[in-house]
Amino acid sequence: MRVLVVGGGGREHALCWKFAQSTLVTRLFCAPGNPGTASVAENVALDATDVPGIVAFCKQNQVSFVVVGPEAPLVAGLADALRADEIAVFGPSRDGAELEGSKAFSKNLMSRGGIPTATFKVFHDARMAREYLRGGISYPVVVKASGLAAGKGVVVCTDELAALEAVNDMIDARLHGDGGATVVIEEFLTGEEVSVHCLTDGRTMLTLPTSQDHKRLLDGDEGPNTGGMGAVSPATNLDAKGIRRVEEEILFPTLHQLSRMGRSYRGVIYAGLMMTRTGAKVLEYNARFGDPETEVLVPRMLCDFIEPLLACAEGRLDTVSDAVFSWDSRAAVTVMLCAAGYPLSPQRGEVIEGVDAAEKLPDVLVFHAGTVLQGGRLRVAAGRVLAVTAMGVDIAAARQTAYAAVAKIHFEGMHFRRDIGVRALGGAARA
Repeated sequence: MRVLVVGGGGREHALCWKFAQSTLVTRLFCAPGNPGTASVAENVALDATDVPGIVAFCKQNQVSFVVVGPEAPLVAGLADALRADEIAVFGPSRDGAELEGSKAFSKNLMSRGGIPTATFKVFHDARMAREYLRGGISYPVVVKASGLAAGKGVVVCTDELAALEAVNDMIDARLHGDGGATVVIEEFLTGEEVSVHCLTDGRTMLTLPTSQDHKRLLDGDEGPNTGGMGAVSPATNLDAKGIRRVEEEILFPTLHQLSRMGRSYRGVIYAGLMMTRTGAKVLEYNARFGDPETEVLVPRMLCDFIEPLLACAEGRLDTVSDAVFSWDSRAAVTVMLCAAGYPLSPQRGEVIEGVDAAEKLPDVLVFHAGTVLQGGRLRVAAGRVLAVTAMGVDIAAARQTAYAAVAKIHFEGMHFRRDIGVRALGGAARA
């Protein structure tokens, strides 16, 4: 079977690394890919949002299965176009991808389905949003761009001035383009975050092991939100009983609401949750695998990952047994190495050294997130540059190995958090 992975970041490198091990795959492509994916797949010079180009490539190269990594192609209708040409694809339709593409839509879906989430208001007009913020509400609040903003459209506002500035940036100044034309203003939830991914073919669901992202730029969860500074798996704040409750109160009702609305969904539903004193509440939905969560989930998989994804695409997930879908009991930790100036104005072009040395350490994988080969040298090409992942008997061992690998890598201005996994250890350890 010929398989195409769409995307060019760390998530796609991790997926390609895993798919290359599948006995079902005879040829593996990645569009556009990166220097990391080139080591396990054939890179294709196509933008991830070039819907006609991707469909044409699949037809010309007899690609029978496509796995879509990023959210933008899904929101652009790539899955719909592939299915129209009878090409199997793991990823929801454009209507289904609105679960991520519009926070206003997803919040309204949760409201209708009785799915626990923060209280909220949706605004299309900056003047009305400002009136609401000045109307005696309690702070802090969270201001979110409703549309896609590459993980950077969420601002925690401790006071009225900060909230007004966020609304101005999003609606008036269009900091996130059309993604900020509508904003969601919601209550600030406190607790521990956890990421839960489930595979679905629209009828059956299969929940994956938990993970925990670290979104803030700086140690101690300070600084602005980013696309993700690192992750651990499993998360330590959600046990088996808690997962069953999340399935019953959040995941199944979400799928039910999508079905009632006639929205086709064959892919992954990723629920970012806050574990509050009253239980799990949804912070956001994503219509694709998380990044950097994929980088800690994929190395723990012992099964052929192509099989359940293809089953979702073909509407037969109920034929995949839990026994076949097996996982390594060890923990995984990912530390994201970022460019100077990330997330607002990352510097590009710096030479990267030490990746080979890091990969020689036992139980270490380095996934390329934003790199490019120029003149035979590996260089920085985006804000998030490398995802350094390590396995260990527990999170403490995994993070120790991950940071040992990080120490072998260098590029000018390299920034990373030194406390990835600390919360899972009770806050006692630092790199």
